[in-house]
Amino acid sequence: MNSRVDTTTRCVKRSSCPPVLHKMYCSKCGSLEDKVIDSRLSKDGRAIRRRRECVQCTHRFTTYEEIERADLRVFKRDGRSELLSKQKMLSGMIKACEKRPVSVEVLEKTAEEIVQELESEFQREIPSNVIGAKVMDKLHHLDEVAYVRYASVYRHFQDIGEFLEEIQSLERRPKRSVLQPELFK
Repeated sequence: MNSRVDTTTRCVKRSSCPPVLHKMYCSKCGSLEDKVIDSRLSKDGRAIRRRRECVQCTHRFTTYEEIERADLRVFKRDGRSELLSKQKMLSGMIKACEKRPVSVEVLEKTAEEIVQELESEFQREIPSNVIGAKVMDKLHHLDEVAYVRYASVYRHFQDIGEFLEEIQSLERRPKRSVLQPELFK
């Protein structure tokens, strides 16, 4: 009797049993019947990546399954409130790092870290200044020029004097090595 382990359901099934069919639209033919070929953890264990094959046309495609996050809202300085957008935060970081030696992948990972920190620290509403401070802290460790660019927009620098003050404060702060863990917070 030939048996194999199905990694998607973690059970033993006999090769004579028909494959388990799932319901996911095929982007090629629109069929609702597919089978999962491969399933594995992705994004540091925060998602499951599944390779699927359409039963009708044999087209293969990938889907991701992630935990649905609670909607966090950002409480703005002017009293408005809006949904937290990781993409909006990331685009600001990308602009600050333009023409700097910081990859988009590093920025995406950093944005995800910030969102995870916010989710663990807040239930529903986050003051916008907390988000800005977290972004500036992360940028400070990634690239000081990007940090000053972001700070100039975030803090509404009005003249060159404010830039100089911020640069001087950077010189007084010790730059922490990525290899050296932070001892005290």
